[in-house]
Amino acid sequence: MNKIEHIGIAVTSLKSAGEIYEKLLNIAIYKTEEVLSEGVKTAFLQTGPNKIELLEASNPESPIAKFIAKKGEGIHHIAFEVDNIRAEMERLKNEGFVLLNEEPKLGADNKLVCFVHPKSANGVLIELCQERK
Repeated sequence: MNKIEHIGIAVTSLKSAGEIYEKLLNIAIYKTEEVLSEGVKTAFLQTGPNKIELLEASNPESPIAKFIAKKGEGIHHIAFEVDNIRAEMERLKNEGFVLLNEEPKLGADNKLVCFVHPKSANGVLIELCQERK
């Protein structure tokens, strides 16, 4: 794993959370996107090498809607950049980690993604990200 790619934060409203984080970080959202397969709308902020992804549910059955209903708004996941997502998935499976998907999925910000079950990582949802070429 190369670095923390971003920290994902579940929010009920991209508009109001975006305003808060723009003021907090003194920067503007640089990209918004909807990921239909995950039922989520995203907004990205970046300061230096650090990125924040705000996540709003686009339907009541999405993982973000369920997360907020159970835990409220807050940190949802930590994403790590990898060079070869399939190799990293295989390595983690061999180490005993439980993956939430068997194949990489298309994610936001032009990435292939895979999630590691939080029960495998001390209660933290981990996302693997590889830049799509």
